[in-house]
Amino acid sequence: MYSEKVMEHFRNPRNVGEIENADGIGEVGNPRCGDIMKMYLKIEDGVIVDVKFKTFGCGSAIASSSMATEIIKGKTIEEAMEVTNKAVAEALDGLPPIKMHCSVLAEQAIKAALFDYSKKNNVQIKGLEDFDPTEDPHDHHELKEF
Repeated sequence: MYSEKVMEHFRNPRNVGEIENADGIGEVGNPRCGDIMKMYLKIEDGVIVDVKFKTFGCGSAIASSSMATEIIKGKTIEEAMEVTNKAVAEALDGLPPIKMHCSVLAEQAIKAALFDYSKKNNVQIKGLEDFDPTEDPHDHHELKEF
């Protein structure tokens, strides 16, 4: 049911923890379903030099968080903005359809942390103009099996 990569990132998640004085912090999720993801970013000269996460949720949520941090670490803000839930799921060698919302949560956490960074630093980030950090990823209309 789960790929080896999902199991590996669940058993040995990367980048777990918090960043003190993070440049951007994003929290997404819904206590109703049990998945809550918090992402911390350290950004220097437009590059994500460090990223940590804390996730309360199922194995797929933890694996998605871990993979998302691996994907964006060392990337520019613009490159991080291009990360989609599909990219996270594909990097994990797929997720069961019922768990695709976990990859959406990871995408939303990245954007929420970048949104926080943009507000704290009064910078505009292309693609966040209409971003709503309070949107519930479980209500996301783009959950598709692939």
